Amino acid sequence: MIARDVVIVGDVMLDVVVKPSTDIAPSSDTPSRVRLNRGGAAANFAEALARAGHHVTYVGACGADLAAKLFEDTLRGAGIEVALECVDISTGVVVAVVDGVGQRAMLTDRGANSMLGLEHVLRRFEQPFDHFHVSGYTLLDPLTTDVGRAALARAIELGRSTSVDVCSVAPLIEMTPPAFMEAARGARFLFANEEEALTLSGCGDVTAAIDRLAHDFNEVVITRGEHGARARSEGVDYDVTTTSDVVVDTTGAGDAATGAYLGARLDGAAPLDALALAMTASARVVGALGALG
Repeated sequence: MIARDVVIVGDVMLDVVVKPSTDIAPSSDTPSRVRLNRGGAAANFAEALARAGHHVTYVGACGADLAAKLFEDTLRGAGIEVALECVDISTGVVVAVVDGVGQRAMLTDRGANSMLGLEHVLRRFEQPFDHFHVSGYTLLDPLTTDVGRAALARAIELGRSTSVDVCSVAPLIEMTPPAFMEAARGARFLFANEEEALTLSGCGDVTAAIDRLAHDFNEVVITRGEHGARARSEGVDYDVTTTSDVVVDTTGAGDAATGAYLGARLDGAAPLDALALAMTASARVVGALGALG
């Protein structure tokens, strides 16, 4: 095991996950399963990296509230160093409504995440580190696009390996794929789910999408839900099937998969072996309600 020092910039979120037991009753009560957890796509990614044995520092912005404390305590409990910038806005919250087949719709209040400052991020670069990851949510938010872009450029200048996760289709469309590609320029790894990859590339199928995206990134990983995952590294394609038997909730599954993949790759594993570990990580998450499994 080669433990790497990884700096991650991402959202600080409180997750409220709701799975109705029946059809939603307008203006009345609907029996549901509800879970309250720390959220943040990049935090799911960070925990997967920590489970792989790497030293992770998580950088973000939060409010002075209980949501931030829950977030920080949960990550510290997972062995992650937390460096949060406290601002005068409430911590972000997302409500995920999960349907009968485990798919979810998310209602998001980004809150303090939009106030993340570049100086706070670059302060983490004063200590030695091996890899830098920036969440797509940071790049997609117009208030923090320049923060993510500048931090990524600085990590590249320092000679560190880097990665970006697309994270969400709706804000990607609003930002426009060319603008996102420009913000993510120079990153070594690109992580996306299938819908995000098709939107970002402008292509109609996964093969064409990975062809297009591989022109701009050294290594591309596309998670495909029930169809497994694909990767291209150094011009070679890799494909694996899912190992999930039971799907309760897909929240956080892609983050766990890509975090496990990067953790294995930073440890020197071959891409195919890293993809297999990614599928194991994903299966653990989808079997329970909420991204923490």
